[in-house]
Amino acid sequence: MDHDAVTEQDPLGMRGIEFIEYLSPHPGELGAALERLGFRRIARHRSRAVALYRQGDMNVIVNADDIALSSRTVQDEGDRISAIAFRVANANQAYHHCIQQGAWAVPTRADVMELKIPGIRGPGDSTLYLVDHRYKVSIYDVDFEYLSDDNSPPPLVEGMRFFGVVQYVNPDSTAEWTRFYARMMGFGALPPRTRFGILPQGAILQSPHAHFHLQLIEPVGDALFDAEWYEQLARLAFSMPDVPAAVRLLKERGVAFEDNEFAHPDTQGAVTAGLSFGVNFEIVRSPAPSDDR
Repeated sequence: MDHDAVTEQDPLGMRGIEFIEYLSPHPGELGAALERLGFRRIARHRSRAVALYRQGDMNVIVNADDIALSSRTVQDEGDRISAIAFRVANANQAYHHCIQQGAWAVPTRADVMELKIPGIRGPGDSTLYLVDHRYKVSIYDVDFEYLSDDNSPPPLVEGMRFFGVVQYVNPDSTAEWTRFYARMMGFGALPPRTRFGILPQGAILQSPHAHFHLQLIEPVGDALFDAEWYEQLARLAFSMPDVPAAVRLLKERGVAFEDNEFAHPDTQGAVTAGLSFGVNFEIVRSPAPSDDR
């Protein structure tokens, strides 16, 4: 199957995730947490306080730029996912498709000799970037300086990859966000009883060719009255073929996991605890291969 093709079911020609970006007032602490997960800091931005971490084909950007931090509408001390960059068949065409479908454009801050990546408004302060995967030159070669010649560290756990992101949504807005991701990017809702990992709440959306998942979670119980609840990209999840083995390895590297009546590691998944300011990560068992991938 030609996954580059743009179709009604795959309007962007989705090819996976280019990077996940965190906006962080604590880049040292968040960087240390990523390193315990197997990432390595391989590059720094040429003009801003931004670092690139990588393992395998997974890229995480830690953005501590003062202007970016000051632009947040929700002012707190936590580290937050601020962007997801999707690899698409043609970034310009993908961007115009999203705008035609009602997306809000996000102005870029690219300076002279910096790469301009189109993006649309995501939940809260976040941006959904569209990165053209057709070109051989890496987007990082333009904006970043590599710290050494070794810029391709292998994954800590064989088969580890980005699985998806948990998104907190407002009460009764799951259907609205489901329609948004379907129109913009071709995400489809999985059956209501579909579950990955250990956390049961929310609706799960799957990108074309199952490259990536979004779990939409509305507030329940006391969270309905929590003034701190707001729409945001809340948690990054990785998939791994053997969760118990991965948990043992990560514990040896100093990663703690939630282990209580609500969440504890098992064969299906685990959730980290106390890695950085407001940040935790989720591990889920790799789904069975699909013929559509």
